[in-house]
Amino acid sequence: MTGLLLAPLIATLRPHFDLGKTRLETLAVLLVGLANGRTVNLSHLASQFPGGALHTSNYRRLQRFFQFVRLDVDTSARLIVRILKLGQPRLLALDRTQWALGSSQVNILVLAIVTRRFRVPLMWTLLDHRGCSNTEQRIALMEKYVHLFGVSSIKALLADREFIGTDWIEFLNKNNIPFVIRLKENMRFQLEDGSVRDFPTLLRKRRRGTWAGWLSGMKTISERKLRFAAKRIRSGELLIVATNLDDGSRGLNLYRQRWGVECLFADAKTRGFNIEDTHITDPEKLGTLLVVIALAVTWAYRCATRVMGRKGIRRKVHGRREKSWFRTGFDALRNWIMHKPEKAVAAWTHRYPGKPLQTE
Repeated sequence: MTGLLLAPLIATLRPHFDLGKTRLETLAVLLVGLANGRTVNLSHLASQFPGGALHTSNYRRLQRFFQFVRLDVDTSARLIVRILKLGQPRLLALDRTQWALGSSQVNILVLAIVTRRFRVPLMWTLLDHRGCSNTEQRIALMEKYVHLFGVSSIKALLADREFIGTDWIEFLNKNNIPFVIRLKENMRFQLEDGSVRDFPTLLRKRRRGTWAGWLSGMKTISERKLRFAAKRIRSGELLIVATNLDDGSRGLNLYRQRWGVECLFADAKTRGFNIEDTHITDPEKLGTLLVVIALAVTWAYRCATRVMGRKGIRRKVHGRREKSWFRTGFDALRNWIMHKPEKAVAAWTHRYPGKPLQTE
């Protein structure tokens, strides 16, 4: 069945990736194998090649692909946006995922698009250290996105408590990048009247509130004033966000969609492609693998769209949906690869961008 899928995949990939015939075939096999085998382990993926070559030969072929091929992240980002018809402006989510491989640590800062249906990785930075990213790394990633798509394409950037800091927030404000970032409970801020307050004190006798001002340490420039919104959630914990949107309450509502990036990491790991199975730790090789995974996630979403059309996924008695949009497409893709390859091809090739894409 794999052989029936490769030719159309290669034909659509050729205009966008400057690779020879053999490398394009290997890329196509990787896309099919990731879905069919639910793993990024090269030894397992080697069995996905058609023909009578030895398993060891196919395995070495995959090793050479990651040794010599560098897939362009900018190209894949533009391609994903076009394939999924992700309009503007878009909600972006910034987060980090990591896992250990022996004594090595894989640590990736990811910028993803999250919508009501889709959550897809768009671009990323491989961190060469453990723990949180720093301000320079976050700024570099955002500048890369803005260069590619423009500030006008951003509805809001969503980020958790890890992504705070006055220099980082000043950068977003200065560049007119709309954001909603969760704050820690112990952070203090300055109100417009000059008083410095903390959120637990302000919410001592009520469950929610909104204020305007600046984080302690920020320059108190009127046009860069922030809106703060806070509420107590069911656990009793405070949910506090800072935003440069006009309405702090709107920031709280938008922040709920940040959870999509956590679901994305689960899709790339145990619920989908098991990315932690890889033995690749070299940043350049891992970057190529991440492009392949992003394209495979996109294929699964195209399949979900073919299956569901404009319908929503049924909710169970407890109120949660029966399946995620990703899992709906992923299950369909795996079934079609084995039993109806023409459907898998149709989901991938339908209105696929046929020419190299330019910066938006």
